[in-house]
Amino acid sequence: MYSAALSEQRFDQAKRRALVERVMSLITGKSDALLSFDEVREKLGAWQQLGQETKVIPLDRIVGSVGRYRDFTRAFLPLEGASKQRWKSIDAALNNMEILPPIEVFQVGDVYFVRDGNHRVSVARANGLTHIEAHVIKIDTPVPLEPDVQPDDLIRKAEYADFLDETHLDEILPQVRIELTEPGRYKQLLEHIRVHRYFLGLEQKREISWKAAVKSWYEKVYLPVVGAIHESGILNEFPQRTEADLYLWVAHHREELQKRYKLPGIPSLETAVATFAEMHSEVPLRKVVKAVRRAVQEALGEDTIEEKVLGKKPDDEEEFPPIPMLV
Repeated sequence: MYSAALSEQRFDQAKRRALVERVMSLITGKSDALLSFDEVREKLGAWQQLGQETKVIPLDRIVGSVGRYRDFTRAFLPLEGASKQRWKSIDAALNNMEILPPIEVFQVGDVYFVRDGNHRVSVARANGLTHIEAHVIKIDTPVPLEPDVQPDDLIRKAEYADFLDETHLDEILPQVRIELTEPGRYKQLLEHIRVHRYFLGLEQKREISWKAAVKSWYEKVYLPVVGAIHESGILNEFPQRTEADLYLWVAHHREELQKRYKLPGIPSLETAVATFAEMHSEVPLRKVVKAVRRAVQEALGEDTIEEKVLGKKPDDEEEFPPIPMLV
């Protein structure tokens, strides 16, 4: 028979680990907090239930709770709001091989939020289990959520949901996902689409439907830039960024490069991508991949960007003057 003393010891150990996890979250800046289901549902506009089923789910994909998200850490370690007596009784039952009822969860994207059974999840994780049986209610959402989603990510996820709601990109091109890593950027994409629609109307001398403009912008504006980005290999130099981030930066960079160095005409995509990598790589300049150098040379001939634009050799110690990030 599993003793109450062992359950109390396990609970105290979990409480101490919760304190360590909280301190580490302050050091790393990565939140250890569970997500609030109501907040997620409100921000993402996730309301429609798609049905339910009973299945075994991974414990590490449970990222939030309906009402007790302040009582446990992200790893479901108990905090002050957790009931010690309930936790101990569940731990004793589990270790005495008693059958526990399935928990109840909402599924949003690829993650789960506990509707009933927070203490059972906490005990299961404390005992080293990896899966748990659950009644799962699936909630429809246009924006996927991953297990490592952070509270701050919800702002961007909500903006993406608004972007999809306005553009209907997920309906026009269901396979397409445009992910940005900073808040406020989707509004800039919308402005790009509006400008493209305006000039497309001038070119074709007719009113362009919004859906036609969105599809045309994606295929004729967005994809060529993204293609140049992938061909150059510079995504390796920006490990924390997405192709959509670099699309926005490069779109701005082409115009800024032309203004700053008074170049005749807007630089080619290859030139803009290559110089952007040279100036703003997130790794040391000396480690910029050879593909970027080749892209520069192909875009401007044998001379490098430094020689062509600035009249200086690449071995010079002076760095490029920074181009301000206005987008």
